[in-house]
Amino acid sequence: MGLAFLILPIVGLVSRVQWSTLGDDLFSHASMTALRLSLVTAAAATVVCIVLGLPMAVVMARAARRTASLLRTLVLIPLVLPPMVGGLALLSLLGRSGLIGEPVFTWSGHSLPYTTAAVVVAQSFVALPFFVITVEGALRTSGVSHEQIAATLGAGRWRVLSQITVPLVVPGLVAGTVLAFARALGEFGATALFAGNAPGVTRTMPLAIYTAFNGVGVTADSAVALSLLLLVSAAIVVCGLRSWREDAVR
Repeated sequence: MGLAFLILPIVGLVSRVQWSTLGDDLFSHASMTALRLSLVTAAAATVVCIVLGLPMAVVMARAARRTASLLRTLVLIPLVLPPMVGGLALLSLLGRSGLIGEPVFTWSGHSLPYTTAAVVVAQSFVALPFFVITVEGALRTSGVSHEQIAATLGAGRWRVLSQITVPLVVPGLVAGTVLAFARALGEFGATALFAGNAPGVTRTMPLAIYTAFNGVGVTADSAVALSLLLLVSAAIVVCGLRSWREDAVR
């Protein structure tokens, strides 16, 4: 019954697909614009997650238990926060009247919300915890013995990190990167509130799907086709992660 509860909605989605017009629905101008924007912004958000998340994961994995527990709690907050609340939080910080956004707007005359960059920020905010927690778990599993031996042989911190620590956690690093990309690709709530829904600027695939069922933008058939594309992407991510982990174990 539990499996049916999870699988039948997906079956229902697939049953709505108009296979005779699937190509036209997927490759319409509005659909391709949303798809292209989603891929570009999700890739940029993934890079942000790697740059910011890898040092965080290393610090958390090597910190004392109480410090690591506190840091982990703070990292997990965006993971359990309702996406719309996350978007409101970003607006409160980076909006024109926000804590940081107001002085920046006063000084430069530019604001971040409702731009393509805002999409990347929103996606990074919700995807970063997935990357950090995954990589931290891999770091904890790898232990510190190899790092300690390298240090006793005279290796500096940067050399230990780049030649010992990171290579040992490549499977976890890849898994965290793929999870962050998948989460960024499917982000909706924070993006809608913080970046808006402008065609070609901030309307990603999830927003295009939502907009279609409100009678604006892409057609309902295109929305179903885009939903199918996201579903296939998710299946590829899950299968890819599973095969990667199995290969890593061998």
